[in-house]
Amino acid sequence: MEEAEVERLIVEARESMEAAANYQRELQHRLKGLSQARTQIKESAAQTRETLRQHFQDMRNGVTKMLEERLAVLLQQVEAIELQNIKPLDDCQKVLEHGISTAQDLLREGAVAVSGKPGTDHQTLCNFTNKALHIQLDSLPEVPSLIEVPCLSAQLDDSLLSVARDQISSHGTVASRPPVQIEELTERPGGILVKWCKVDDDFVVQDYRLQYRRHNSGHFEDAYVGHECEFIVLQIDPNVDYQFRVCARGDGRQEWSPWSVPQMGHTCLIPHEWSPGLEGYSLSSRRNIALRNDSPCQSVLYSKSATYFPGQTLTFRVETTGQPDKRDSIGVCVEKDNGCDSMQRDKAVCISPGGAVFVNGKEMTNQLPPVSPGSTITFDMALVSLGPSNNNEGPHHKRRVTISSGTREVVFDWLLEQSCDALYFGCSFIHPSWKVLVF
Repeated sequence: MEEAEVERLIVEARESMEAAANYQRELQHRLKGLSQARTQIKESAAQTRETLRQHFQDMRNGVTKMLEERLAVLLQQVEAIELQNIKPLDDCQKVLEHGISTAQDLLREGAVAVSGKPGTDHQTLCNFTNKALHIQLDSLPEVPSLIEVPCLSAQLDDSLLSVARDQISSHGTVASRPPVQIEELTERPGGILVKWCKVDDDFVVQDYRLQYRRHNSGHFEDAYVGHECEFIVLQIDPNVDYQFRVCARGDGRQEWSPWSVPQMGHTCLIPHEWSPGLEGYSLSSRRNIALRNDSPCQSVLYSKSATYFPGQTLTFRVETTGQPDKRDSIGVCVEKDNGCDSMQRDKAVCISPGGAVFVNGKEMTNQLPPVSPGSTITFDMALVSLGPSNNNEGPHHKRRVTISSGTREVVFDWLLEQSCDALYFGCSFIHPSWKVLVF
């Protein structure tokens, strides 16, 4: 009995030790998270201080430069007015000074002529008198009065300081957190679905801006600018970490808000690719875009491999359209069949450009909107059940399929006679100019 009790106590002790170890790990994990939070506050505060100092230094330099430039313009205007109006006065001064000099000379000559000194005679007096008559001593130049000449002054509006004070006192704000944050990162084949949300109810959003980059590599690049709150970033390499951030622009404003806290994401799903080498279709460098060219083709263009798994969303975006044909189709299938010219066949579900939905080659009653340039078609599948069939033909594998296009969707159960982990996707177009992007 004692041995059993000891064994029980040992088991309980080990369980307590394991619980303590788990508790310790969880506390250490939370301590690490707390340290990261503290670091975020400290680093963002330091960066904000530097941003504020640099901004106001730039503002100070800019205002100083503008004031100096305006002062220089006004001083130039003063100099121009001064020079323009001083010149006539200078000319008048020269005339007056010349007249004074002439009068002084005449006075000296007259004094000599009337002095009665030896050597003066009648002829001298006559010459002096004639000279005085020719000088026109009764003609005086006009001298402008003080009210007729400029009196420069500066008109300065002190209200500028009041306006500047009002503007400066409300210039700039400090926010404890950005008005928008990334909410969810979902891996997609060759891409990542980024969802974000507004966390400041008082912030009226005009546009969102999403950027991404490889982790700690290079600069952020714009991925999306618009009104939506989610976007699929394509051309993401599998098993590589990427950073994402988002900001917003307020209604009626030009500047963007502060960036959200960067979030890390990656995808382990290989990108969807069209199969190369089929005459009649030209592929992009990443093989995710197929263009129906002018070459004849009587076969379906399939995916390179079966990369569509249940639980995922497969999306086709029709970039351009051509002349439609009743055999045209876009969809998924269990296996490749190079002998068919359409996806409207057994073991396949598809949609035609007209919006008709085909399941195992049979057209459904429900339809989707016709395809047009820019149309997006999505396939969502989920395994529903695995059980015996009613006619003893073996087990049937059922999938709940949702095909969406525009604002409408069609939901149905697709029965397969064999298990299938992943599906191929494909498209077929009889006429050229159709271009389809898959992701």
